[in-house]
Amino acid sequence: MPETHSRADRLSTTRYGNRPTMKDVAARAGVGLKTVSRVVNGEAGVTPETEHRVREAIEALGFRRNDSARVLRKGRTASIGLVLEDLADPFYGPLSRAVEEVARANGALLINGSSAEDPEREQELVLALCARRVDGLVVIPAGDDHRYLEPELKAGVATVFVDRPAGRIDADVVLSDNFGGARDAVAHLIAHGHRRIGFVGDMPRIHTAAERLRGYRAAMEDAGIEVADAWTSLGVTDPQRVRRAAEEMLSGPSPVTAIFTGNNRVTVTVIRVLAEHTRRVALVGFDDIELADLLQPGVTVVAQDAATLGRTAAERLFRQLDGTLLTPERIELPTRLITRGSGELAPAD
Repeated sequence: MPETHSRADRLSTTRYGNRPTMKDVAARAGVGLKTVSRVVNGEAGVTPETEHRVREAIEALGFRRNDSARVLRKGRTASIGLVLEDLADPFYGPLSRAVEEVARANGALLINGSSAEDPEREQELVLALCARRVDGLVVIPAGDDHRYLEPELKAGVATVFVDRPAGRIDADVVLSDNFGGARDAVAHLIAHGHRRIGFVGDMPRIHTAAERLRGYRAAMEDAGIEVADAWTSLGVTDPQRVRRAAEEMLSGPSPVTAIFTGNNRVTVTVIRVLAEHTRRVALVGFDDIELADLLQPGVTVVAQDAATLGRTAAERLFRQLDGTLLTPERIELPTRLITRGSGELAPAD
């Protein structure tokens, strides 16, 4: 019973937001502030008995070192920020994890957030991370003007862009070969006899969407195929918009016999549309999707290595922080065409 009352008393006096300080630890242990500081920072000059008393006080009070004070002394926070486009997008899972693994190996904490493909939100998030004194940033940009980052770069915030390049500033960027991957995908469909090939992609202002459209057009031009206006549709990846675009391409007197989809979200919606059609239509998607190999037929895709994108970007970031990188570079990683059946279907007519 006394123990229950003691716990209740502690809870009733808890003031959330008021964390115990070194001064509290010193008072409980009966030592000076300098002694507590030595124990907390692992410095010499404290007897085993005194250290034991200090550590008992630390545990009893739940004290945690205030790293913001260390920032003022050392100028580094041992933290980096990761700004993603959409935390819910499966593509960013392995990328984020790879960045986190590199950060952990370098003794740093990763803080991430989502821009939701909104340039203003991206800027707010990036500057909020800078205000919290992160040492560096890995950014998947939503906007196309990053001059707002120039003061932070001059102040020494290491920055690497990934998946899409920075706009109007010179910065490190790690990309996939979006143009080459798209060109290979469409050339693959052409090699299997298709001439009427549709492309459903993301918003044209996004670098990856524009590059994949460019690759699509290059493959069609290489094959001497004139692209009809009705065969391409770029816009938001909302399922209703994508469904409408796919159904329009599949209707009329000369429907497309194959579709190339510009990212994983578009691919999933188009798979649903094709499942409702009796006519056989070939499909190649950019980005791999979960269970793609279990569908009938399996979904042929252009696969990016998201983990390598994230790892490469994070490694460059820490090389910047170590002072071993001075000149920004553009690194482009190859994609891989994975054939599973849907992209190998011959035209139905």
